[in-house]
Amino acid sequence: MSTSGGTRAIIAALLANLGIAVTKFIAFLISGSSSMLAESVHSLADSGNQVLLLIGGKKAQREADAEHPFGYGRERYVYAFVVSIILFSVGGVLSMKKGIEKIGNPHELEYPWLPIVVLVVAIGLESFSLRTAIVESNHVRGKESWVAFIRHAKQPELPVVLLEDVAALAGLVFALAGVGLTILTGDPIWDGIGTLAIGLVLLGIAAVLAREMRSLLIGESASPELERKIDEEFGRAPEIVRVIHTLTEHIGPDEILIAAKVEFAPDLTTQQIVDAINAAEVRVRAIPGIGTARIYVEPDVGPPETVEEAAAPPPSDA
Repeated sequence: MSTSGGTRAIIAALLANLGIAVTKFIAFLISGSSSMLAESVHSLADSGNQVLLLIGGKKAQREADAEHPFGYGRERYVYAFVVSIILFSVGGVLSMKKGIEKIGNPHELEYPWLPIVVLVVAIGLESFSLRTAIVESNHVRGKESWVAFIRHAKQPELPVVLLEDVAALAGLVFALAGVGLTILTGDPIWDGIGTLAIGLVLLGIAAVLAREMRSLLIGESASPELERKIDEEFGRAPEIVRVIHTLTEHIGPDEILIAAKVEFAPDLTTQQIVDAINAAEVRVRAIPGIGTARIYVEPDVGPPETVEEAAAPPPSDA
């Protein structure tokens, strides 16, 4: 994985979630709180998710081969998508199921103080994990809002950890509210309602993650700003009359495919065109933040032909 910041965020979340999962499950066994059981399953699922992200990052580093000539960069997207499915099924659906069961068949909590203590400690640990993810994300987020960062980030690890930590903190707050209201009112149905709320939060976060990872798997273009810089670098060549169009696609978080169709001056020799293309490729690869670039240039001359013009039938002689 090329982004050490993402790795640090994953490891911080993994350590926090493993410790939290164990303490929550012990609290469930002693107190009988369904919110505690839902939260322990959630933390265990999150721990598995972080392991998957680390595995995906490792697999993505494999060299390109004959079967995958553009490499394995998209492995990180695949594993991040699997994380969203696990969060949806193991976290959201099971929490919803447990909450519905508890509402339908409520029972008193044993040692109600225990889940309160565990939840407060867990909130502290999750806050540390979220802070780590925020600090590392700020290194690459720039001036984007958090919503825009999650939507546009090509490195999947940081958005995944951020959303997981936000969901975890929200779930802990709902669990604390459910247990607290159960203690205050003496009605254990509030514990079930808290569990149900945890499930709804997890389902929502999982849906957002699945949507974003699906978009990355299909293939997203570079940002408009990066595409503008690419066009500028091609256009700087005196041999190039104009850039007709440029197509880009991320074939991995740190690798981009660039296909440019450019018009050259008509009086150039083949060697002059080759030299101009090579010089332009060097400038494009030097753009800050572009990562590894695979560049293919198609020379062209004459007026541009739009998609509509290319698809139109020839004019009639009549």
